[in-house]
Amino acid sequence: MNVFEINTKAPRTSARTGTLQTAHGKIRTPVFMPVGTRATVKGLLPQQISEAGSQIVLANTFHLMLRPGADVIEKLGGLHNFMGWDKPILTDSGGFQVFSLSSINSTDDNGTEFASPYDGAKIFLDAAGATKIQNKLGADIIMCFDQCPAHDAEKKEIEKAVERTIRWAKICKDTHCNNRQLLFGIVQGQTDNHLRQSCAAELIQMDFPGYAIGGLSVGEGTEQMLQTMRFTAPLLPENKPRYLMGVGTPADIIQAVEAGIDMFDCVMPTRNGRNALAFTSQGPIRLRNSAFIDDAGPIDPACGCYCCKTFTRSAIRHFFNVGEMLGPILLSLHNIVFYHNLMDKIRENIENGAFIEWAAQALQSPAFARNSQANADI
Repeated sequence: MNVFEINTKAPRTSARTGTLQTAHGKIRTPVFMPVGTRATVKGLLPQQISEAGSQIVLANTFHLMLRPGADVIEKLGGLHNFMGWDKPILTDSGGFQVFSLSSINSTDDNGTEFASPYDGAKIFLDAAGATKIQNKLGADIIMCFDQCPAHDAEKKEIEKAVERTIRWAKICKDTHCNNRQLLFGIVQGQTDNHLRQSCAAELIQMDFPGYAIGGLSVGEGTEQMLQTMRFTAPLLPENKPRYLMGVGTPADIIQAVEAGIDMFDCVMPTRNGRNALAFTSQGPIRLRNSAFIDDAGPIDPACGCYCCKTFTRSAIRHFFNVGEMLGPILLSLHNIVFYHNLMDKIRENIENGAFIEWAAQALQSPAFARNSQANADI
């Protein structure tokens, strides 16, 4: 059964709107997923995240298996109960930690042995284990265990990572035992088009309900990332959701939607929010700057979020400069609303047939311009 339905296709591009059915409700795509690594989006209540427009959130398998542990979460009724969130959840597999924690892990064909970042204990994670953990967590969408090579890895190392990703995907599918969860395959291959093509072809034969493009935005540079994304997206089945993992500047999202991507996640809105950077319709602003010391205006006059309706730039700058937690909370909330408003505009313009014109104009605007300082995550 196909759980994804395309609703509208944009003329002259590959952009589309769709509906993805999950065990905890339908998701309208294209969609942005806030990141809740340890079963919480930092500093924000689930009610706030929902009211901000979030349809689905992402949590991290690797960190949750360490603390509090998959058995604990399963015993307490699953991840939805544990984190107080009754809408869809996606969990990654831990594969990205093979890359990001490479200094404390060792990987071979069987899997990866980690030194726990909490207490140094040795932990082994493989494809079957990652799948079983995600089955216990109970997220609506779960990901195959994969290997993400570094952007400057040698060709043989990238080839080996692709071989493992394909082999592990088969193990994940064979192990997966919860039919309420959608298991997505992940295409790897760094910026090598041939490897991307061969990896996609092998995964498509396994017939997953959705596919992700992984291994990008890891240091290869924006132009190479976009080129690889544009090459890989049309290789994936048109009638299934396409997920670009971890890529998420506003400009990246617009261009990826144009190439046919349906799902996104990124820490940018919340991480930047915690560091006093706000996305606005006039471009990003850094609230620690002295220019805002007595600024009585809202963060963004075009935004109707709680932060913009209630607090001045001056007040928020003060909260940051005196170390009050309210500052990071407010800007994290505002930035998530900004991202969801962006997705609303994308879906609206696809549906009314004006996406290509809107996108061209948006990419030249201060809010989304490629040279925006918001593209340098802090």
